[in-house]
Amino acid sequence: MGLAAAGGLSACGGNNGRGGGSGSGTNLVQYFHAYGEAGTEQAIKRYAKAYDRANVGTQWITGANFESKLFSALLTDNAPDVFEFHPQIQLVRSGQVADLTDLVEPVKDDFNQADIASHTIDGKIWGVRMIDDPQFFYYRRSMLEEAGIEPPATLDELVEAAAKLTTDKVKGVFLGNSVTPVMNPLIWSTGADTLDEGNRIAYHTDAVAEGLGKLRSMFADGHLLLDAPADWWDPSALTQGLTAIQWCGMWAMPVIQKALGDDVGIIPFPTAAQGGRPSVTNGGWSMFVNAKSEHVDEAKEYVKWLWIDQKEYQEDWALSYGFHIPPRTSLAESAEKLKSGLAAEGVRLFNEFGHFDNPAWTQAMIVALEGVVADTVRKGGDPEAALDKADTTVNRELKKLFG
Repeated sequence: MGLAAAGGLSACGGNNGRGGGSGSGTNLVQYFHAYGEAGTEQAIKRYAKAYDRANVGTQWITGANFESKLFSALLTDNAPDVFEFHPQIQLVRSGQVADLTDLVEPVKDDFNQADIASHTIDGKIWGVRMIDDPQFFYYRRSMLEEAGIEPPATLDELVEAAAKLTTDKVKGVFLGNSVTPVMNPLIWSTGADTLDEGNRIAYHTDAVAEGLGKLRSMFADGHLLLDAPADWWDPSALTQGLTAIQWCGMWAMPVIQKALGDDVGIIPFPTAAQGGRPSVTNGGWSMFVNAKSEHVDEAKEYVKWLWIDQKEYQEDWALSYGFHIPPRTSLAESAEKLKSGLAAEGVRLFNEFGHFDNPAWTQAMIVALEGVVADTVRKGGDPEAALDKADTTVNRELKKLFG
């Protein structure tokens, strides 16, 4: 699910969103980013209202900077008791999140084991996965057919397709306004990774530098859609005919199919170097308990109730407001909406080409590689120099975490 386009914190009254449930006693507050799909905010608040052992209020955080708003809030007296985010090791090492092993351990065999692995740090499980969100390319079949091209299987073919598909009204490819969403897929599709198994830099390779140059060529030649009214997580650039190929998430599939019918296909990020293979970002969102909350036990009880026990709500959250893959194997296998057509193809790409969260890849490292894209693709800088600059930040972060 994507972030909403509007900015500013969502106000829930002077009590920071506490309360609003039907329970009695303890007041808890949970933080969610503003999902773009209709009905999501109402659903989360409906689940919370159904909980009768505490009053659970919701802060629905709008804007494109959920991470910074969350991290800032966690430093204050108004920090949430429960929040959604991604598994990152610095949250554990800083004592920010509570150990949830006792919640997950009894049912961990019913979770996607890659999700369990990404949430396990120092032998303990620190979060509960809510949804898995593969990200890949959507393309307009009719536009590719009219241009006489097949869906790109290599990065070179994507560059060629972008040129052939660009007209005075349509841009060939949309990689997001910042182009940053495809940085990791570019790395993976060259055969590299962000970090190796020893938690050392693995992204700084000749193939990655060359791939950045190819992204730059699409930018410089005017074949990328830039400054779109809505960013990559929103499918409107594709559905409104502004681009022929768009990087987006599986969450948008129902809206895209409603708008375009059968005139849409999906492909992974294409192979970017000899020895590489296609890749898909297996994103998603997980629930964490603030270890510094005054109500850790009550917050854990709520997380267990909603994200472990209430499978009906978990299925509703994954499949009623866009398409997501339930992290619970039993739910994923029974999800009729994901068993055929384009949705089934999305599940196949997720399973065959997906890369899950690496908890050692922290927010500062993410920002460092976003800077590489800005310096090389948008500004035309030297890829090697940009990667060297990122290395400094990443190595500093790695030293903090691992010595």
